[in-house]
Amino acid sequence: MLKNSRDIYKEYPKDFWVLAGSMFIDRIGTAFVFPFLALFITDRFNVGMTLVGQTLAIYFGGAFLGNMIGGALADKFGRKGVLITGLVLSAVSSLAMGLAKDWGFFINLVLVAGVCSELGAPAVQAMIADILPIEKRADGMGILRVVVNLAVTIGPAIGGILAGINFMFLFLGDVIVSLTTAVIVFFALPETKPELKEGEIEETIAQSIAGYWRAFFDKIFMAVIFLSMLTALVYMQLNTTLSVFLNDVHNIPAQQYGYLLSINAAMVVLFQFFVTRRVNRFHPLMVLMVGNLFFAAGFGLFAFTDRYWQFIASILIITVGRMLYGPVIQALIANIAPEDARGRYLAVFHTVWVLAAGIAPLMAGFVLDNFDPDWIWLAAGILSIIVAIGYRLLKRRVGERYLFPAGHKKEDMA
Repeated sequence: MLKNSRDIYKEYPKDFWVLAGSMFIDRIGTAFVFPFLALFITDRFNVGMTLVGQTLAIYFGGAFLGNMIGGALADKFGRKGVLITGLVLSAVSSLAMGLAKDWGFFINLVLVAGVCSELGAPAVQAMIADILPIEKRADGMGILRVVVNLAVTIGPAIGGILAGINFMFLFLGDVIVSLTTAVIVFFALPETKPELKEGEIEETIAQSIAGYWRAFFDKIFMAVIFLSMLTALVYMQLNTTLSVFLNDVHNIPAQQYGYLLSINAAMVVLFQFFVTRRVNRFHPLMVLMVGNLFFAAGFGLFAFTDRYWQFIASILIITVGRMLYGPVIQALIANIAPEDARGRYLAVFHTVWVLAAGIAPLMAGFVLDNFDPDWIWLAAGILSIIVAIGYRLLKRRVGERYLFPAGHKKEDMA
């Protein structure tokens, strides 16, 4: 096993491992705060879940702006500087949120923190695609997910304990981690933005931002984006709504919710690379279809579950879907994207998850406060089945051809 690990390590360049290690550190801080943000808001400001959902929608509205700006800046100025800027600003905004006492001031901070949190995200995804050749991208995305989920295995478990003592410890930990990551990136990572080819003229900032239209008019890409949006609406319930659902409906405390997220992350750490290498030989759209069927089963079962061990079983099913879906969708998007617009294509994809993270708790909060909460999970299961059918239909459209960076032929979009 040790020899196999060494062989895997040698397959990938040093810069990839430095980036993966940096993201491991940064995600520990994210895993401190985000899973417990809804609980922090209800505890600090004594508001209902509907208002919490609206607050999170504001946060992710800011994240949407930060993500789109970050994608354009990463293509214009390079990946490294945008990533470092995002990390530093995220640390400052996180500290301010933890210190806020006034509700009106907190809402303004939420918007700013959302922008800062996602500013560097497209740069990370673009760096991975820059560093790795096509044949290594899916596996590389899988490795990154293992590394990140190793952090998520640690983060929520510690975060649950810290939240039980004082929520401020969560924000302080996030600040320290973000600044540490920024220092590592500054000293240990080179710029990876591809050089301009002979005869190419560098875009202005306005042209870089306007270049998003290339992605929006790419029909196959936008079909994948639409289906990804629906999947994101389902999956984000795990990170936003489930903690409140468990606490309010089943009297399961924050610490046990943290253990569920740790189980989810631990499975990814143990099995993600194995799963990714096994599914690489299948058409990516079919893998995405099967992944969503696992989501349908796992999330749908929450509606029929009332014991903690049953929630664990549902999490295991959801995690299988996650291992199938995560690396494949990211590699597919990176391969569809033209090289000179990679940051923007990946920003559009990442924005889908940002938007879903804002919309999902808003919708779920309304259901929790006004209807039978089980409807959240029944709807999630049905929506996942619809998405699986969508990927199957899209597979018929593109045929057996795998979507590579060179782009797709016009007849495939007719």
